[in-house]
Parts: sequence; C-alpha cells; structure tokens
Amino acid sequence: MEVKMIADSISPQGIRITTMHLRYWRAIHSELMTHRVFSRNARSSRAVPSRVLLTEPIFIPQFGINKPGMQSDILASPELQAKWSREWQDLAAICRDHVERWSEEGMHKQHANRPLEWFGWIDVLVTATCWKNFFALRISEYAQPEFDDLAKAMRGAMAVSTPALLQPGQWHLPYITQADWDQAFSRNESQCRGSIHPYELALGDVQRISTARCARLSYRPFDGNADYEAEVARYEKLVVSQPVHASPAEHQATPDHLIGESDEGLEWVWPKKHGNFRGWIQYRKTLPNEALEG
Repeated sequence: MEVKMIADSISPQGIRITTMHLRYWRAIHSELMTHRVFSRNARSSRAVPSRVLLTEPIFIPQFGINKPGMQSDILASPELQAKWSREWQDLAAICRDHVERWSEEGMHKQHANRPLEWFGWIDVLVTATCWKNFFALRISEYAQPEFDDLAKAMRGAMAVSTPALLQPGQWHLPYITQADWDQAFSRNESQCRGSIHPYELALGDVQRISTARCARLSYRPFDGNADYEAEVARYEKLVVSQPVHASPAEHQATPDHLIGESDEGLEWVWPKKHGNFRGWIQYRKTLPNEALEG
C-alpha cells in the first residue's frame, strides 16, 4: 500500500483541497467508490496490457477467523496464515496461467485481465474538500482492515503536509510544477497582445496539462515525462472530443468568492460550479458540454 501527496491547497476561508495518489488492494476499490465527495481516476484493467499486470506482485491479506458479521477481530494462527497464504498464491498462479495463455491467443485485455483483479493492486488519484466523514467511517474497527490501513495512511499524509494558501483565481493543479508554469509563459509570450494577459494563456496551458497528467493514471501514473505535445493531444482526445471524458478535469480547482454567511451556511458566487467540492470552483464545471443531460 502506498499514499503519495500530489497537491495540497487551502482557501482564504480555510477550506482545504487535497489530491493524493493511492495504491491499494484492488478488492477494496468498490468501497472507496461509495464516497461521492471524492473526485477520482483509477488505473483500468481495460487499459493496462496483460503482460504488465502479470509481472506485478500478488496482494496477500492477513487472514481473519470467520464469525457472524462483516468483520473478523481474530487473526488466524501462524500455521493457518501460512497455509492460506500458500493456497491464495496457488489460486493466483492458476489465474495468471490462464490470463497469460488468453493473452497469447489474442483475447483483449478488457476481458483477459479480469481474473487478476481479486489479488491485484490499483492506482487511484483522489481529490476532495470533505474528509471528516470518510475518516470517521473508514478508520474504525468496523471497517475492512485493509481499508482501515489505507485511511490511516491518508490521514497521516495530510497531517504532515502543509497546504498552500490560494486566492480566488489561483489554481490547485496536480502534477504542475513551477517549471511547467515557466514553460507555459515562455510558449505564450509572443501571443500576448491587447487585452489578453499572459497569465490567462499560461493558465489555460497548465490546466490542460494537469488534466492530461491526471488522465494518464488509467494506464500508468504520471512519471515525470513532460512531453507538451503529447499532453495536449491527450487532453484534446478527452475533453475536446464528444462526448467529453471529463473526470480528469475534476482535480483542478480555484477558491470561489465568498458572498457572506446565512442560516444555511456560507454563500458563494458560483455554487453550481463547485461540483462535488465545497467552496472551490471545479475546472470540470467551467468546460462546455462537460456532461450530457437527460
């Protein structure tokens, strides 16, 4: 299991937005997907070649003793742990043998890879502004132990991270560095004429690049390869084409302007552009045709 902080920001109102790259047991992914306040993109079994997945390690849990209910609070004896671990790996080996043969015979990975999921890993990019309920539910004796471990690691990563203060108009942009900004200004410098401010052109560039790099996770997490033309082509394939594949554009955001406070809570200038965030305008909500209606 791995948790990596990608971007961490906070608004003038103290609302924090955090993006983390998670790597965990594929079997608990459906549980993370129940948290609708999360924006997420995940590595896909339909996108990763079988030959790549076949080289990855097998996840082996700490087995518990069966009892009524959804949780086991008694670990198996060392002897049983060793026995079940061997048998778990034996069953995984059978699945791997079949997947390898199917791949050689020409079966598409969207089908061939499925038997690898129950013992495999998944990479997930998660961005959110609301974490309290998630941690209350998942850091618990009633949670799946592997999910409890993941949630504790996520909370720990947030505890040691210092979010950057952003003002409205400044953007939370995963996978964007100062070097990316410098290159964006350089690329657009000659085009700045009249009322167009160089920041606006550079911002558009880095928003597109951040979106494209978040989208990479479906195949392989962003590894530092910063080919600008490739990133723009990836962005256009996702966001410019129809229908729009807009989920990678959910991780970028800027603080909304606060109007005031009422009995119903904080009031914002653009609440309909928050998406699943609180107090932050989500990049996806600024895109035309970001979702089909009806």
